[in-house]
Amino acid sequence: MPRGHDAHAAGRGPGRLRIGLVGAGPWAGETQAPALAGHDDAVFTGIWARRPDAARSLAEIWGTTAYSGAEGLDELLAACDAVAFAVPPDVQAPLVVRAARAGCHVLLDKPVATTVPEARAAADAVAAAGVASVVFCTLRFASATRAWITEQASAGGWFTASAHWLGSLYDTASDHPFAASPWRREKGGLWDLGPHVLSVLIPILGEVTAVTAFRGPEDTVHLALRHASGASSTATVGLSAPPKAAGARLELLGDQGPATLPPWSDSVAAFHAALDALVESVRTGRPADCDIRFGLRLTEILAEAEGCLGKR
Repeated sequence: MPRGHDAHAAGRGPGRLRIGLVGAGPWAGETQAPALAGHDDAVFTGIWARRPDAARSLAEIWGTTAYSGAEGLDELLAACDAVAFAVPPDVQAPLVVRAARAGCHVLLDKPVATTVPEARAAADAVAAAGVASVVFCTLRFASATRAWITEQASAGGWFTASAHWLGSLYDTASDHPFAASPWRREKGGLWDLGPHVLSVLIPILGEVTAVTAFRGPEDTVHLALRHASGASSTATVGLSAPPKAAGARLELLGDQGPATLPPWSDSVAAFHAALDALVESVRTGRPADCDIRFGLRLTEILAEAEGCLGKR
């Protein structure tokens, strides 16, 4: 049975959502933990990680409880109304199933999973448990880009769109903590950056009805998409670009002329807004726009694109 706001939860006031964090890596420390600790409608109940020292270190910073091991995860889920995830997608998907079955609402990272069966199992578990879900696609929650997406979706009349999002994560001079991420090494920019691009294109241009893709240099992938509105779009994503070639840009062309996605920066504020969306979904019972079913659809599109790469 899903859990709502506990009127007797500890914190600054009654009715706050008790939320735990699964994961204690760099992304958890930079983004999720500060957003959870600073949210007025949430009580940051605890942090679980596979490595006890990592859980303890992050929990000490934010004044919450550390959990580790299989029993520790069960204890965290029992103490929470909701859980946020900051773990690799292949780890996240089965843990989402476990959290949903424990009655916890879920705030996921993108991508939900890197296989369609795992993403579907997580989505089905959330539906069966009747819990709320939100997938943290940064551009859907950062204030500037969120407002821009809403504006362009309302304007309509778009003919085509082009996007590129290139990182230099694997440059020899890079010291970015994500460069050592095994799942990013295996799946590349298609799975790491593709969800961001799709999360903008779909609400503006409509559902993706056809996908094709081919490889570029290193892990770079070029996508071509047809949308339900009749518009088409292209996207180039990758993590191996030279540093001077790195950057992100998305442009729409149509009846309104060109429109370019504005810059964004504050991931903590964006995650705070994603938690707002989860709280609202819990309170109202209405699914969030960017829920786990949307996350499943992103996984399906990326898997279809990956299938095109395997044929070449």
